[in-house]
Amino acid sequence: MRKLFLTLFYSGLSPKAPGTVGSFVALILGMFLIKYIPESTLFLLAFLISVIAAKEIDKYEKEVGVHDGKEIVIDELAGMWIALSICGINQENFYILSALAFVFFRVFDIWKPSIIGKIDREVKGGWGVMGDDIVAGFAGGVAAAGVYQLLVYFVL
Repeated sequence: MRKLFLTLFYSGLSPKAPGTVGSFVALILGMFLIKYIPESTLFLLAFLISVIAAKEIDKYEKEVGVHDGKEIVIDELAGMWIALSICGINQENFYILSALAFVFFRVFDIWKPSIIGKIDREVKGGWGVMGDDIVAGFAGGVAAAGVYQLLVYFVL
């Protein structure tokens, strides 16, 4: 059951780009949920899952002896849901902002600039795994909102 949770329904076991596959699964789940629940609830769910995941990752890492294994993608779910919940998504901009949130979250999660990289390098255990993706989710959501506003102003 722990592996099902940490690998986000086994999407983290993808042989190619497990983080991107896990992020895409999280995006689809988040897009479905946000149609039925407020953004604030999705945000709170991301943090609840983060707390549970941090504890489960600690246990898993002790079992396998590896920090932040590539198969663990529950952190991508937390970051993706944070990005979706803060980007200002609504019925009018649903697909554009979903795509922007996904792209920017992945960019920040892969690139790991500034504090995101520092968390990834220096924080150990479950919170180290979750922390960089949580911050990347905030950065991705803000960037998606900003780019969308520029698109509205100049293009749409």
